[in-house]
Amino acid sequence: MTGNATAFQGSEDLLLSIKDAAKRLNIGRTLMYELVGTGQVETVHIGRLHRVPVSALIRYVERLTTQHTNNPEAA
Repeated sequence: MTGNATAFQGSEDLLLSIKDAAKRLNIGRTLMYELVGTGQVETVHIGRLHRVPVSALIRYVERLTTQHTNNPEAA
């Protein structure tokens, strides 16, 4: 895993609820639903449940970091 993933390594859960994923990113539930709805963060369905793989959160944060590194004035 990359350096950006170190915050997630202590977790034993592979899948998170939307609420828990939002907590993990330190954002609100509404924004988390927006990120999921726009496809910026992938989810999986288990029955009728939406779950966010921890790996999807890691990829999202890595994309944000890459975007910021490539375009620091956008921040």
